[in-house]
Amino acid sequence: LSDFNLSCRLGTVIFSIFVCVGQVIFALGALLNTFWLMDAGRFIFGIGGESLAVAQNTYAVSWFKGKELNLVFGLQLSMARIGSTVNMNIMGWIYSRVQHLLGYTGPSTLGLTLMIGGITCLFSLSCALILAYLDRRAEKLLCKEQGKTGEVIKLTDVKDFSLSLWLIFVICVCYYAAVFPFIGLGKVFFIEKFKFSSQEASAINSIVYIISAPMSPVFGLLVDKVGKNIIWVLCAVVTTLASHIMLAFTFWNPWIAM
Repeated sequence: LSDFNLSCRLGTVIFSIFVCVGQVIFALGALLNTFWLMDAGRFIFGIGGESLAVAQNTYAVSWFKGKELNLVFGLQLSMARIGSTVNMNIMGWIYSRVQHLLGYTGPSTLGLTLMIGGITCLFSLSCALILAYLDRRAEKLLCKEQGKTGEVIKLTDVKDFSLSLWLIFVICVCYYAAVFPFIGLGKVFFIEKFKFSSQEASAINSIVYIISAPMSPVFGLLVDKVGKNIIWVLCAVVTTLASHIMLAFTFWNPWIAM
């Protein structure tokens, strides 16, 4: 959609609305103890969330050029990782506080907790609206074009993508498949294998994001200065592979591998 006639400003707002609506439906599903409704909420949330990331990148490309982009993308990733870290370590505490206030556990407690978490989605929508206003104002003052992808894109263009681009896609998919499912199940893994408490497991599971938050812009700046992007990618993949091997086949302190 962002590649066709949907403007970056409008797309960002629409996708942010999808995120908000999806989170509300997901929380309602938990509140009503209706699993299919929770599934529907996550589906809608996913449509907005990943598309919103594309719109954010379009903004970045519109405002920054050349080697600046690595640092900008690093900062974007840093903010996302801060949010993930806060979520991993705070939502459990919020759930326990809601449980204490209500006096019992169950769907109502989970639903209200998710509603509270949804406040961040409203904040995201507010930022999208403010950014749209600022971008529109800058367009008028600086006589710059609104962020666009340039030439008209057709779905049939995928057959013309170069081999190197397809390899980048494969690297991204395989790397994400190795990291994010593990983080999703990591808390249970650390509890079962290393006998950690729930709080300890959450803390160590979030260390990936804690490190990523400050280091993403740093490494982005390094890549800007040094170049050799392929070497950086190879180092990242090898380091991650070593980490998985340590976690899977040893009982070393998992803080080392993470």
